[in-house]
Amino acid sequence: EVVNAAEYGKQWYQRRVRGPTSQFVVSSSSSDMVRRVVLSSLLLALALCEPTVYLREDFADGDAWSSRWVQSEHDGKTFGKLDLSAGEFFHDAEKDVGLKTMENARFYAVSTEFSTPVESTEGKTLVAQFSVKHEQKIDCGGGYLKLFPSTLDQKQMHGESPYNIMFGPDICGPSARRVHVIFNYRGKNLLLKKEIRCKDDELTHLYTLIVRADNTYEVRIDNKKEQSGKLEEDWDFLEPKEIADPEATQPEDWDDNPFLDDPEDTKPEDWDQAETIPDPEAKKPDDWDDDMDGEWEAPVINNPDFKGEWRPKQIDNPKYQGEWEPPMIPNPNYFEDDK
Repeated sequence: EVVNAAEYGKQWYQRRVRGPTSQFVVSSSSSDMVRRVVLSSLLLALALCEPTVYLREDFADGDAWSSRWVQSEHDGKTFGKLDLSAGEFFHDAEKDVGLKTMENARFYAVSTEFSTPVESTEGKTLVAQFSVKHEQKIDCGGGYLKLFPSTLDQKQMHGESPYNIMFGPDICGPSARRVHVIFNYRGKNLLLKKEIRCKDDELTHLYTLIVRADNTYEVRIDNKKEQSGKLEEDWDFLEPKEIADPEATQPEDWDDNPFLDDPEDTKPEDWDQAETIPDPEAKKPDDWDDDMDGEWEAPVINNPDFKGEWRPKQIDNPKYQGEWEPPMIPNPNYFEDDK
């Protein structure tokens, strides 16, 4: 199911750039913060022996890109303008051209149809790759792609539109700077349990996701492996094989106290002392009249000899059995899924 996430015929590719006002942003940013992102190239391919390229885009044919890409017109969102640019700095003005977000604090949602329909990915390796440049320092925003099923209404695309895979960098504050790899499995969006830190400088970086037919994956940044592993281990695709027995109860004679009172310890004879005592240095005022003022009593102070409630010292419990845990049983909801 994971590798076959794109088996629904024609697919869509989405490029989203989140500004400070995006509904996905947890912490707010001032509206005058600058947000500029340049998407210069992308590639989606499936490989067995000879790879099949389902989408390749380098924006090399000028304004013709606008005939392939559809910008969302979803109600309630203020979408920014997109245009072709190599950015404020580049190596080659023509070869480095890409799709650039032109306005600050705006939503960006643009998609294109795959050039070749995806019938099945079974037994093949999926590769999604794109480059992105946050050429102005970014505090909160993202530059990631999503792979959609063919049911997507491109002009009504929004943040809750169902997708199959989401991949790319996401920044929110100084600590949350990660690469998202999210798979939709049986209607749930599953997040990667490992951390992959994204690049947060102002240079161009190449992000690559590889999902292999043996249910392993690899994430590369600038062609350097940043994370890899097994799908089943790094995402919660499947129910656990075993669960704690919900019917099990702790035995009444189970001893889970690691310590106990020392039976040989006894309270010292001079332990019991009053918490407060009359101030021994206090003196009855010369003008005190017992008939008028009543019997004089010295004010009380904390007793320096008071030791509190006595408790015997603790020793290791020789019968301690540890914290009780219910036995594990086979999970009736577990099923194997090698696809």
